[in-house]
Amino acid sequence: MKKTLETLNRLEQAGVIGRYAIGGAVAATRYIEPIQTYDLGIFVLLPVSSSGLISLSPIYDRLREYGYTPRGEAVEIAGWPVQFLPIYNPLTEEALQQALDVEFEGTLTRVLSAEYLAAIMLETGRPKDHARLVQFFEFGVLNLGLLEDIVVRHGLSAKWAHFKTLFLDEED
Repeated sequence: MKKTLETLNRLEQAGVIGRYAIGGAVAATRYIEPIQTYDLGIFVLLPVSSSGLISLSPIYDRLREYGYTPRGEAVEIAGWPVQFLPIYNPLTEEALQQALDVEFEGTLTRVLSAEYLAAIMLETGRPKDHARLVQFFEFGVLNLGLLEDIVVRHGLSAKWAHFKTLFLDEED
């Protein structure tokens, strides 16, 4: 993972990608038990072309120069399939801005906070996201006030109410 993170930092420093942060299952393992996952999900701010479009081509081109090749939806970097997830709405933009600076084996990187991961899981709403979100509550890793603020500001109140009804006891 260290070499993968170093490569991501190199892409950021070269301006190929903007600010990035680890999301998805790998980020969740910072807060709960390890989860089986097949890739490293990277939320990333991508440069916008003059036409207003974003493209992953510059990332893939640079990674090919580094000796890495695309595999399906990801690019394998030093043994880790990395999926680049462009910032797609105000929630993910804010999540990236508020990402936590962390160090992994001496390499600096960023990880989405538990509250923003939870809000993204609510938004996505897949069964595996709901199961993971339940674990966040079981492990007591969420600042509920902060999460509820994020939920309200990003229009997720109905999904939050539905989730609580289905998965949380009344005292939660």
